[in-house]
Amino acid sequence: MTFRTGRIPPHVLTVGAVSFTVFAWASAFVSIRSAGAAYSPGALALGRLLAASLVLGTLLLIRGQGLPPREAWRGILLSGVVWFCGYTIALNWGERLVDAGTASLLVNTGPILMALLAARLLGESLPPRLLVGMAVSFAGAVVVGLSMSSGDGGSTSVLGVALCLLAAVAYATGVVAQKPALSYGTPLQITAYSCLTGTVACLPFTGQLFAELPKAPASATLNMIYLGVVPTALAFTSWTYALARMPAGKLGATTYAVPAIVVLLSWALLGEVPAWLTLLGGVLCLAGVAVSRYTRRSPRTPDRDGRLPSVRT
Repeated sequence: MTFRTGRIPPHVLTVGAVSFTVFAWASAFVSIRSAGAAYSPGALALGRLLAASLVLGTLLLIRGQGLPPREAWRGILLSGVVWFCGYTIALNWGERLVDAGTASLLVNTGPILMALLAARLLGESLPPRLLVGMAVSFAGAVVVGLSMSSGDGGSTSVLGVALCLLAAVAYATGVVAQKPALSYGTPLQITAYSCLTGTVACLPFTGQLFAELPKAPASATLNMIYLGVVPTALAFTSWTYALARMPAGKLGATTYAVPAIVVLLSWALLGEVPAWLTLLGGVLCLAGVAVSRYTRRSPRTPDRDGRLPSVRT
């Protein structure tokens, strides 16, 4: 996937890439919930990544982009195994046990973890508000976990919450691993070879995929293909395009809109609405994120003539 700048300002392209990613990833939570009824977590992950690898490989050939430099491979391999493979399997499994809206709320603790890792490994700033926000979001995740374990089969629901939180950790780790790799390769290269790495890591589930494919309804298979083409091949490329132009922590904050979109989509398409206690926990998660990303504008002081200095944007 390539973005042609032309006469479009770079910041407009970046905002467009981020917006597309957010909506595509929100739709993924709903599609996973639907396809997961017919495919096991590993098989669904492999089918999704196979479809994505096919699209990304075709784009690589069309664009004539070969292998990325050797310096990029450490980030590619780590993000491929942890993010593309690990995150996908954990989220697929988690969404078999919790609804799509709850899963998105839990995964959305990932940006806070991302900011912490980026501060530690990439030297990005780590303001005190981020630590406060992390504590608030963690409290929200606890509330979500309690709400999901309050009924029958509570232990299973707790496992679903734990898997979604594990997916959040994998998500944050994969993003931070990708950031340095983008200094050496193009967004398409990094995404394509990370996806291919994840596909190879999921190959042990080949038997499950071929056993479940003939039995699955067409709607589930189409959802699996959609997951590979749009939320993975296209949206991961648009994400890496934006990641090459923004700090990892700041970009992670843009995904805070995902849970709200997921709740609306799951209500409209799946008839799922999280309970009020789950929503309360989700609000705490998002409130913590908002606190962590809040930046107070410094007041402008007048110069010697009593005039406020102009601000360049």
